[in-house]
Amino acid sequence: MSRILNAINTHLRRDLKACRRLRQISERSISCTTQRRSEEDDGAGALGKRLKDTAETVIIGGGCVGVSLAYHLAKAGQKDVVLLEKSELTAGSTWHAAGLTTYYHPGINLKKIHYYSIKLFEQLEAETGQAVGFHQPGSIRIASTPVRVDELKYQMTRTHWHPTPQFLIGPEKIQELFPLLNMDKVLAGLYNPGDGHIDPYSLTMAMAAGARMYGAQIYNPAPVTGLTPTSDGKWDVQTRHGTIRANRIVNATGFWARELGQMIGFEHPTIPVHHQYVVTATVPEVKALKSELPVIRDLEGSYYLRQERDGLLFGPYEREHNMVLQDSWVRDGVPPGFGKELFESDLDRIMDHVEMAMEMVPVLKNADIINIVSGPITYTPDLLPMVGPHQGARNYWTAIGFGYGIIHSGGVGKFLSDWIMTGEPPYDLIECDPNRYGKWTTVPYMCAKARESYGFNNVVGYPKEERFAGRPTSRVSGLYELLKDKASMGFHAGWEQPHYFYKPGDDTGYKPSFRRTNWFGPVGRECKLVMEKVGVIDLTPFGKFVVKGKDSHKLLDRLFANTMPKVGVTNISHMLTSRGRVYAEVTITQHAPGEFFLVTGSGSELHDLRWIEKEAADGGYEVDITNVTDDIGVLGVAGPNSRKVLQKLTEEDMSDSGFKFLHCKSIKLAGIPIKATRISYTGELGWELYMDIKDMAAVYEALMEAGQEEGIDNFGTYAMASLRLEKGFRGWGAEMNCDTNPLEAGLDYFIKLNKPADFIGKQALLDIKAQGLKRKLAYLALDTDNIDPEGNETIWYNGKVVGNTTSGAYSYTSQQSLAFAYVPIDLATIGQKVEVELLGKKYPATVIQEPLVLTEPTRTRLQKKAKSRA
Repeated sequence: MSRILNAINTHLRRDLKACRRLRQISERSISCTTQRRSEEDDGAGALGKRLKDTAETVIIGGGCVGVSLAYHLAKAGQKDVVLLEKSELTAGSTWHAAGLTTYYHPGINLKKIHYYSIKLFEQLEAETGQAVGFHQPGSIRIASTPVRVDELKYQMTRTHWHPTPQFLIGPEKIQELFPLLNMDKVLAGLYNPGDGHIDPYSLTMAMAAGARMYGAQIYNPAPVTGLTPTSDGKWDVQTRHGTIRANRIVNATGFWARELGQMIGFEHPTIPVHHQYVVTATVPEVKALKSELPVIRDLEGSYYLRQERDGLLFGPYEREHNMVLQDSWVRDGVPPGFGKELFESDLDRIMDHVEMAMEMVPVLKNADIINIVSGPITYTPDLLPMVGPHQGARNYWTAIGFGYGIIHSGGVGKFLSDWIMTGEPPYDLIECDPNRYGKWTTVPYMCAKARESYGFNNVVGYPKEERFAGRPTSRVSGLYELLKDKASMGFHAGWEQPHYFYKPGDDTGYKPSFRRTNWFGPVGRECKLVMEKVGVIDLTPFGKFVVKGKDSHKLLDRLFANTMPKVGVTNISHMLTSRGRVYAEVTITQHAPGEFFLVTGSGSELHDLRWIEKEAADGGYEVDITNVTDDIGVLGVAGPNSRKVLQKLTEEDMSDSGFKFLHCKSIKLAGIPIKATRISYTGELGWELYMDIKDMAAVYEALMEAGQEEGIDNFGTYAMASLRLEKGFRGWGAEMNCDTNPLEAGLDYFIKLNKPADFIGKQALLDIKAQGLKRKLAYLALDTDNIDPEGNETIWYNGKVVGNTTSGAYSYTSQQSLAFAYVPIDLATIGQKVEVELLGKKYPATVIQEPLVLTEPTRTRLQKKAKSRA
């Protein structure tokens, strides 16, 4: 048996020296904590300096993320930046982190966070004079199965249009870079030169030195004992040393985040997870190397491994059934005094990973363990942090939930600093928006998802990924019980919503793939249904708000670039940032004078509500804003036979002249009160029906009964996505977001630059228009095989990267793949040829006239014109 397994078995029989050493560290920490408590009891004198009375920003928490924000705000010129740390800097998760740094991220926006962090770490020592212990030997993600190779190719096409250095390399290059690997199973690798690891303590202290150098004040020990909001949107931050009046507060407290949030009524969905890593003594084969080994991540083995001096350090991510949550801290709070302590290690949990690591790196078999670290790291349900201002409390910001705080620290500090200083996010990072969670995010859900997410660290990252732990939440529409066994359900902001429906003979179930899979045929069937007959879709997850009151029109005119609709009329409007970026797309209906009904996407419900509430409060508008998302159910009815079906159930005139496009009416459908709007995101004849969520099942069953002769059936969001792309409809979060302006996105029709109101972003758009666009959204037809674009793929022209897709799908009407893409203005002309990279292959694509399929209102209008000319 190998020496490392002997060491592990010895540990399982009695305490390892390493564990005794760690307990000694913990005992010293507890002793220090006891001393700190005594110092805190002494009051303000323990600080060594007087606490400030006021501050522009108070950051609570002195881990690497909080200190980074203090550094960036002070460097940006904010004068009164205060950081309060309850014990000492790095206490919590920072001090014991493995310190991995990587350019890689499977998402799109977080690549920017990682990229900035590494560039900051490279120059921080020169700027501050503080050593940071930054090693950059590179890193390799190991693919040992064909599907893993596909995953690496998938990630390459999502990275080519970013500045991130990343390369797909073969076995020979991998062995050259890491000569100690067993190459028997290695097929390929994803190589990021410049990756590596950094000393978390030194990094934090360097950023703290920089923060002080630029004028920030750091106080410790200074635990926050209370938070009180003031009527003007400020905060009184209470400590044992006095109270600070702050313009804003930032929760950066790591695994204390829930406790701080509870002070002001929030239950932040963060939970500590036990993470272990093992450090070996000197390994002769490692010591003999002339250069440091790159970090490796064995995706199938679910562990990382790097060089630590002349030995090795490796850390696994256990499967759901083996990993451990510190859920008692959710229930009872973090034990008093815990800060630089560790958990008892449990090597039984990681034995499978240890054996896989020894197979991949055989020198581990004869290595001696000198350290086993088992410490708390914080997880959110989806593994992503919560970064930004929080809905429901003015000027309360969060920077919490970091499972990878070291690599996120620099970029998040810069991101938040820019947002605080300018009033808008510097780029789109909605996947980290703290407002993606809500009251539906219960403790059982959080625990189930944290278990799943920890185990998902190294699972294959497919497109259209679904994760099923903790579902369903309390957010189910009135149709869920009727439809759950008939459809493949998707998860949208807590809601269950059908992606597509099964029929007898279909290959059912969730079967992810990088190519077309079992959903492809059913989605085509549903598109045909909507184009030729009539379909029904559950749209309940839409975010829904009512804005009314004396200043409602004035507020919305300020917020939105479109004019406000008249009573009984609906339009599509956009909220812009001061730089002219698209913050949100919202459907607005004026139900009664001064009473507006706003509908937004499910993923941006509280994101948009916070923006609206902030403007209302800052501008002193007399309005009432109510979130009715959970109260109102929504059904979409679309297709050429939709009018016939609805007419059977209502006395209201549903004809084209009686119920015009983009008009709204209060009607009764099968005797049930409905707000009906003639609109459909499929582009076909259709209505959206808004009702009490309790009435949904009755309305649905009435529709299905009435529409039998018309061929009525269900359709899901995959079909809607294909149909909207055929019609050239843009989608928020894809074609438009905080990285794009509405002019380059082709949204000119909805932007009323000549309206009297000085809407947010108006001047910026005028400037952009005067300067001329540099890029434009193009509509592409692709010649593919068994694969379709989905968005964020690289666009090539003449061997160079020129842009990226934003969304894509297969058009069942035209039998070809379609995509939207941003390209330079000179490549956006009709007929232009480019290439789209999919799974490592470049497919020919042509810029075509949009839309590919005319919308129903346009077709109807053209038919009327033709008849009048005849």
